[in-house]
Amino acid sequence: MSEPHIRRAEAADLPAIVAMLADNPLGRSREDATEPLAKAYRDAFAAIDADPNQFLAVMTDSGRVIGTLQISYLAGLSLQGALRGQIEAVRVAADRRGERLGQRLLEWAVEQCRERGCKIVQLTTNKSRQDAHRFYDRLGFKASHIGYKLELNSVAADGAGSAAP
Repeated sequence: MSEPHIRRAEAADLPAIVAMLADNPLGRSREDATEPLAKAYRDAFAAIDADPNQFLAVMTDSGRVIGTLQISYLAGLSLQGALRGQIEAVRVAADRRGERLGQRLLEWAVEQCRERGCKIVQLTTNKSRQDAHRFYDRLGFKASHIGYKLELNSVAADGAGSAAP
């Protein structure tokens, strides 16, 4: 094994990234790592890669993708016009967990946000992921907010369930 390296993801990394996203109880129910990958994954990668406010990172070791995360840079008016770094989809390959690679990925991502001028770094994690909660707590993140999501693909096509204008 060599020293793990973090870099911008390339299209060739996509199967390994999707496989890591699918490799947990939540991911198994919502991801499909069957190759060839669905066009939606390739389209999403192209959009992320083309957007200067997105950074899809991979951690590699001897050429193998062993970790990933995505940073989205969000401009906003709150916090006196603060730029935020939103970290999503943090994953480490199952056979490499326990080596503190996730910690290295997160520390790297926080530094990227700091260098970009972010005033805050934020992330979300599913309520059921208790191990992840302990991990983020240990790294100094605070569970300061309650998050809500509305899955748009589950809203009726006639607009039922949508809020009035």
